[in-house]
Amino acid sequence: MSLDNVKERNKTGCIQVRGNVDAPEYKQILSDEALTFLEAVVNQFGDRRNQLLKTREATQARFDNGELPTFREDTLAIREDKSWQVTPPPPELLDRRVEITGPIERKMVINALNSGAKVFMCCFEDASSPTWKNMVDGQINLRDANLGTISYYDEAKDKLYSLNDDPSLLIARPRGLHLPERSIEFNGQPIAGCLMDFALYFFHNYQTRTQKGLGVYYYIPKLESMEEAQWWNDVFSFTEDYFNTPKGTIRATVLIETLPAVFQMDEILFVMRDHIVAMNCGRWDYIFSYIKTLKNHKDRILPDRHGIGMDQEFLNAYSQLLIRTCHQRGALAMGGMSAFIPSKDPQEMKRVTTKVIEDKQRESQNGHDGTWVAHPALVELAMTVFNSHLDGKINQLDYQSPNHEINAELLLKPCQGIRDEAGVRKNIRIALYYIEAWIQGFGCVPIYGLMEDAATAEISRASIWQWIHHGVQLDDGQTFTDQLFHTWLYQEIETIKREVGDARFNAGRFEETADLFYKLSTASEFPAFLTVPSYELLQQPNT
Repeated sequence: MSLDNVKERNKTGCIQVRGNVDAPEYKQILSDEALTFLEAVVNQFGDRRNQLLKTREATQARFDNGELPTFREDTLAIREDKSWQVTPPPPELLDRRVEITGPIERKMVINALNSGAKVFMCCFEDASSPTWKNMVDGQINLRDANLGTISYYDEAKDKLYSLNDDPSLLIARPRGLHLPERSIEFNGQPIAGCLMDFALYFFHNYQTRTQKGLGVYYYIPKLESMEEAQWWNDVFSFTEDYFNTPKGTIRATVLIETLPAVFQMDEILFVMRDHIVAMNCGRWDYIFSYIKTLKNHKDRILPDRHGIGMDQEFLNAYSQLLIRTCHQRGALAMGGMSAFIPSKDPQEMKRVTTKVIEDKQRESQNGHDGTWVAHPALVELAMTVFNSHLDGKINQLDYQSPNHEINAELLLKPCQGIRDEAGVRKNIRIALYYIEAWIQGFGCVPIYGLMEDAATAEISRASIWQWIHHGVQLDDGQTFTDQLFHTWLYQEIETIKREVGDARFNAGRFEETADLFYKLSTASEFPAFLTVPSYELLQQPNT
């Protein structure tokens, strides 16, 4: 189709594409047929999505006013009925011992698919910055990956990247409900980014995958309630009906990465039982959500994030409850992310190896069916740990955790740890490095030996806001105030300048980022997500 046809359609249709579609492949991704389907989905589900976001705000207001999250009374019957099960996962989704996650950038897609992991979760969300170019290029990259034709030539290295003979199973993660896509409008308003990601991916890949005997698989992020899960399930059913494909063509893994959702896992599985196959412990977002949800509760302030591991009682309880709930219902229970990246320093690499082994041993022994890593070099290490524990099996769906009570008190239990100046300063630098990269179009950034994404930056930002808001006393006796944060923030800008050098600093947007970070961290009302206000600063080179 021609660009003129796209523009002509936009004059008469409700969908208007504001982003640049000059490139031939962009015209293919945003074809008349694809936009017609996207328009149908947005028309059917856009208003409900907006209402769900309003319900989130009302629920959070109750928590801010003193309520604590707990299990729902109105859904007790769903939890107590032990007879129902989710639809069994298809064979290709039963072996997920190690999954690798990463952004939608072309070379990284190829490397992840070639990593030896059982699954590659390709992320339009926290690991990708939602520039127009990134989002449309990501659709092109995943289309080509499903076709098996994806390749990339790196001129600097004079190296061609292409798929090997046994790539990982591809699962796409769309954006969360909260993120808009301002380059596509419906009736003059930005559409939900998640609907763009979901609809275009399904439209361009379901036939290719059907020919291979596969369904279309998604990771669904940041759900907070069974009503949000029902919304997604209805989106799936509508899509299957629209294309006259069998029920269950779409299968989903839901990330349990918000504090409200951990109290509704049975309910989420129940309303999605025709489509859900697994749940995942999205641990970094979960820690952020704990802080955000309980931000006004002075008795539940967490220590520095670098001292919060899965061995903490509230996180271990979250892991065990997810495993117990999933296995009771016939769904897999996936473990969380190891964000470490390899180091060239032998001593540091030894430390990384030890940390990864400890983490994956804990997950496998708890009963998880698989785990996540962020770097291809850690796939074999994590696989070895799970293989050792599983002893020839591909999962442990038959495992039931000890029947001790996991109640709301345990899930909300705060923990003790370090609250010192060095930790605050490091969190400041991490947040600055990440947000600056994000607004320039990079969503997955190696910082100080860890692969950081939006979730870890959110923890740093939320923790600083909460400590200022409650006047937390640091370990050395200092009270953490707005003024102290301001001083350290702009001192750390100078530290970053020394670390990256004048050329990189002057070419970047660090000072602009620092101003935004200060505003977000000291606002009287806590911004629910840093990515929403940061969206206004996002580089959009192709709009």
